[in-house]
Amino acid sequence: MLNYLIQFLSIFITILTWAILIRVLLSWIPNLSRDNPLVQLLMQITDPVLEPARRLIPPMGGMDFSPIVVILVLQFLGRMLMSLQ
Repeated sequence: MLNYLIQFLSIFITILTWAILIRVLLSWIPNLSRDNPLVQLLMQITDPVLEPARRLIPPMGGMDFSPIVVILVLQFLGRMLMSLQ
């Protein structure tokens, strides 16, 4: 039972990491509307994780470093989960 929970959380972390990466890449497209359904979906998935990080780490020089921090934390949690197996 514990293995299934660890596998589920590992998959969830992987999906969340990819969603954050895709959101970052899409933010580099200059004329992409925030009303785009893909952008809306990515915002709904990633905002609950990114917003607390943004409150702790304000943008520096116009750069938002919160996705990097969140991805590093997610990767750390993923490795901790895998060590439990």
